[in-house]
Amino acid sequence: MSQIRKIPELLLPAGNLDKLEIAYMFGADAAYCGVPRFSLRARENDFTMEALEKGVTLARELGKKIYFTVNNIPRNSKLPSYPKYLDQMAALKPDAFIMADPGLILMTKEAHPEIDIHISVQANTMNYAAVRFWKQFGATRVILSREVSISEIAEIKNQVPDMEIEVFVHGSICIAHSGRCFMSNYFKKRDANQGSCNNACRDLYKVFVTNPKQNEEPMELITDDEGTFLMNSKDLRAIEFLQELCDAGVDSVKVEGRTKNDYYVGMVARSYRHTLDRISRGESFDRKWLEELDKVSSRKYFSGFLTRGMEDRIPEEEREFQNNEFGTSLFMSQKYAGLVKEYKSDTKRIVIEVKNKIQKGDVMEVITAVDSNPLTFTVDQIFYKQNLVEVISGGMGTVELGIPFAIPSRSFLSKKL
Repeated sequence: MSQIRKIPELLLPAGNLDKLEIAYMFGADAAYCGVPRFSLRARENDFTMEALEKGVTLARELGKKIYFTVNNIPRNSKLPSYPKYLDQMAALKPDAFIMADPGLILMTKEAHPEIDIHISVQANTMNYAAVRFWKQFGATRVILSREVSISEIAEIKNQVPDMEIEVFVHGSICIAHSGRCFMSNYFKKRDANQGSCNNACRDLYKVFVTNPKQNEEPMELITDDEGTFLMNSKDLRAIEFLQELCDAGVDSVKVEGRTKNDYYVGMVARSYRHTLDRISRGESFDRKWLEELDKVSSRKYFSGFLTRGMEDRIPEEEREFQNNEFGTSLFMSQKYAGLVKEYKSDTKRIVIEVKNKIQKGDVMEVITAVDSNPLTFTVDQIFYKQNLVEVISGGMGTVELGIPFAIPSRSFLSKKL
């Protein structure tokens, strides 16, 4: 086995305080979050300044890191309000700001030089010369574009060894260059670069050829009667290549998904944590973690551009980048059933927040932050408003389930499809 320089930080997304706590609980070393106005997650983002303060307190109590996202590309109209937001965020003393816009970076460095700056993937950094530029500008870390390969990452780290390098390893991939897309703005007047993307690239499209030139060779487009998902990338999953990223000198491996649910955050954090820990012990990759990630909703997986030049190691079914079958994230092997809020030892029941249908006889898998092997039980009793029922659906709030063993709160329940 090749020599490892070090094990990188595991960085998870957080769209609210609950997800932040779950990210830390299930193995993240650090998490990133931000208020909507200057973040690329303006929707499904529950963070306020008060919530960010609570997030920093939680991170400090757990010995974890927290980064604030200030990664949009603002118009002139947003600039006058930035100093106030900046002062409020800086007062909370995060470990770094994640930023893309040179103007905001300049304003930040002038007002609060004590805050570390991490250059966002939105800045499209793809080579070591650009990394040198950001180092001279005062940044302490660069998040490289998703378009770079592992061999290119290694060269960048060799050329600029004293700059921290962060790389995305899991989550959605935009069809535009590192996410700098205007499709949503064009079709729906929702600007992706202000955090309001409506995922127009995932829509079902039909293509019509009109008046083709006589000798022009048409480009074949595989489709059906409904249309085709022209720009619908599969989701990135590079867990089986973490060893190579460690060898390349990567300082932080990052997961996309601030709008994803708590189950996604916990399951992905758990899988990558166990894999990184195996690497730290000199153990080989355990393919069971690929199966664990199949329990999370996705648009199917591929290893992105990271493995360019390593095609011989990629299964044939993962060599196709596009998902031409469906444009939304779907569960592949199991479905998220609910989040455990409490275990009642006197009644041997768990209180859960139901996310999807549960009925008597379902075999449930219990996934905790501490156990690498899930526990299972068969649903025998469902109590809704203290009444025994046969079935419960998502959106109906909390229920109690009988369970033959004790489990901690913030565990997940899932069931096989």
